Amino acid sequence: MAGRTYRLSREKFHNVWDNSLEPALEIAPGDTVVFDLQDVSGGTILPSSKAEDLQRRDPNKMYPLGGPIYVRDAKPGDLLEVKILTLTPGDWGWSGFVPERGLLPEEFPYYYIKHYDLSNHKTTKFKPGLVLPLDPFCGTMGVAPKDPGTHSTRPPDVFGGNMDIRHLTAGSTLFLPVQVEGALFSCGDCHSAQGDGEVCLTGIESPMLVKLRFKLRKGRSIPLPQFSTTGPLTRKYDSKGYYATTGINPDLLNSAKMAVHNMIEYLTLNRGLTRDEAYILCSVAADLKISELVDKPNYLVSCYLPLNIFHH
Repeated sequence: MAGRTYRLSREKFHNVWDNSLEPALEIAPGDTVVFDLQDVSGGTILPSSKAEDLQRRDPNKMYPLGGPIYVRDAKPGDLLEVKILTLTPGDWGWSGFVPERGLLPEEFPYYYIKHYDLSNHKTTKFKPGLVLPLDPFCGTMGVAPKDPGTHSTRPPDVFGGNMDIRHLTAGSTLFLPVQVEGALFSCGDCHSAQGDGEVCLTGIESPMLVKLRFKLRKGRSIPLPQFSTTGPLTRKYDSKGYYATTGINPDLLNSAKMAVHNMIEYLTLNRGLTRDEAYILCSVAADLKISELVDKPNYLVSCYLPLNIFHH
């Protein structure tokens, strides 16, 4: 028997993880919820916003999460199964970077913002001759933590949270270990596109309608979030192959930084992008992959850029 479908308005949100929050909605296992979600800025960034507006973001509105959703009969030791049914971006999105954040803060110590037209919900023009496919997902999905008090929405944790797993797209299923009675699930931080790494700090941030179905597996917990996907992971990007740069260093983070730095250099020298545009493009379209971890003392990270985004 099919469950009920509910809609949660964007006014039902919170900005911290806290297991004492009053549920915005109570559902039964098998039910579906459609979340009307704000972008990560909580509406403080607009299509008219300039780079300097990033300095005036309201921290009390950042990372708005829809929820929490109380799932009846969910208890610690159970597994919450979240089936991702549909994700529909709004008509507009943005990317940006700010001082002291992101993978390369020493190279980009200032504010920068880029806006996108997402109105066809399938692709967006990054600049003339460069078109990105949209592949929407929620950057943040999780249940309430077991520890009392307020917890930041920025880092991921045992309960899920800001994981930024770009393959949690429509058709995928997320499995979360229930921490408290009712699970108290929330989601937000929606991205219409993002590369693995989200290296400049943002993907294509956008409002989004997100439709999720919830099931409960009693007494089958897991230590950390897990997920399953359907089909190829990068089918929207694979048609023309990739160009990749590498970073090699005894520190894995430094290897990642070197790979992205080298991709920025490639894009500016060979693809006509400014350094700011190249950094943003690495964040929304390029994938960082750990290519080698076993040949000490150096570790190798590759930065893969899909070539089908270039239309000239």
